[in-house]
Amino acid sequence: MAKFITLEGIEGVGKTSNLRFIREILESAGATCVVTREPGGTRLGESLRSLLLSHSDDNMSPDAELLMMFAARAEHLTKVIKPALESNKTVLCDRFTEATYAYQGGGRLLDADKISELEDWVQGDLRPDLTLILDAPVEIGRARAGSRSEPDRIEKEHDDFFQRVREAYIELAKRYPHRICLIDASLGINEVQQQIREKLIDYDIVAS
Repeated sequence: MAKFITLEGIEGVGKTSNLRFIREILESAGATCVVTREPGGTRLGESLRSLLLSHSDDNMSPDAELLMMFAARAEHLTKVIKPALESNKTVLCDRFTEATYAYQGGGRLLDADKISELEDWVQGDLRPDLTLILDAPVEIGRARAGSRSEPDRIEKEHDDFFQRVREAYIELAKRYPHRICLIDASLGINEVQQQIREKLIDYDIVAS
């Protein structure tokens, strides 16, 4: 049966490597996977991603940022996510709407009700079957991310921004435990991936 799985977390928590790990588990269990990302996943989405993350407009208004995120998401759902699920493929997505609640809601301090209205409009009743939030203290994530490429427009935000993002993610996990769970990403990679494997079993994504 097709599943919709999303991976979340602040910068530097290991989403890229663990996305590959999850894909390997799912494919070993017989799933056909479509791996995608947000913002992005389509030609329009990738164009919007470039605008959102570039330094060409560092003073972009939070409302404009929010609406661009959902514009990319609407296209992503129509062109990639829904067709894959309807074809009985499992969708594995690097970020989804929980990132909007965390970054634009928590980080930018936008009203969560405003985000919820857009969520209902764009997604209807579609929600991920499982969201794994890779959680680590901001200083750990920032230190890991700092060894990578030049930070984009959002990555260059200050620690207090990312602390609000992290707190918003934690609150989402508390509010929706039936489909969102936290993974302690401050640990070593083997321990992190053991937690992920256990959650995939606990949430009936793969068999034990």
